[in-house]
Amino acid sequence: MIRVASVGECMLELQARGPGWHLGHAGDTFNTLWMLRALLPPGAETDFITAFGDDPFSDRQRDFMASQGIGTAASPRLPGLRPGLYAITLDAAGERSFSYWRSDSAARRLADDPAALRLSLAGRDLIHVSGITLAILTPEARRVLREELARAREGGALVAFDPNWRPALWQSPETARAAMNDLLAICDIALPSWPDEGALFGDADPEACCRRLLSLGVPEVALKLGADGALIAAPGAPGQTIPARADVTPLDTTGAGDGFNGAYLAARLEGHPPATAAALANRMAAEVIGVYGALAEPGALRRCWIEAGRDNGRAGR
Repeated sequence: MIRVASVGECMLELQARGPGWHLGHAGDTFNTLWMLRALLPPGAETDFITAFGDDPFSDRQRDFMASQGIGTAASPRLPGLRPGLYAITLDAAGERSFSYWRSDSAARRLADDPAALRLSLAGRDLIHVSGITLAILTPEARRVLREELARAREGGALVAFDPNWRPALWQSPETARAAMNDLLAICDIALPSWPDEGALFGDADPEACCRRLLSLGVPEVALKLGADGALIAAPGAPGQTIPARADVTPLDTTGAGDGFNGAYLAARLEGHPPATAAALANRMAAEVIGVYGALAEPGALRRCWIEAGRDNGRAGR
């Protein structure tokens, strides 16, 4: 049985729709796990590792995850805390702007109990984490998280990391670079985005970004290029650009990169090589931007996955 975990913050999501608002649940690492849950076999174990409050909205989140077959392992419930909240507004082209209320989010304390975190991460085949996960934690909590990820990796888990730099969450770019490089040192699959990486690290172009990550010892890089697809790189192998679909008109770009991450990791867990995984992930990202919000309907995702697999020369199931 495949056992996967994603570590981070699931927020309440307010999505502007016509004259009103739709309340949902989303966050970069949760969105990635949502895609993994939709695409992996029904028997796979998928858990979202975080910390919850004890309020009705936290209860609603937990119930929602359970209804979708997503567990929460040993994630603690913390008295007096609550989920973070963000609101999305869209322009005519489907591009997003965000407003956040997350300063007292329970997820900021997901690494306060090292023993509970260790229990949640034990025995995993894959653990996904992001730069946003790092950004919401204190330096001491980042240290605990890294130690427990390294411990899980020693036990056989692959660690996948999306740097996902959000400047407003960090004290400074220097702090972000140091924390991300520290995590990249124990990373098996890096899932960065361009041009974010260039803005933070000063890379001249996507190829330079991949070379930097490989020089840090990362064995596999899938650099997201937005509408241009993805650039795949590994030590000793020339980078390969996998184009995105050109026939997609975005309705809402929320969660496109997270959807790519989840599909790429699902394909790698199924044994597909990076180039095939990126082609499948591009197809699934196109599915995500065709719906409002970050979470496309699981059945539709699964059907698209089967069709994409057939198109890429493999038997869908």
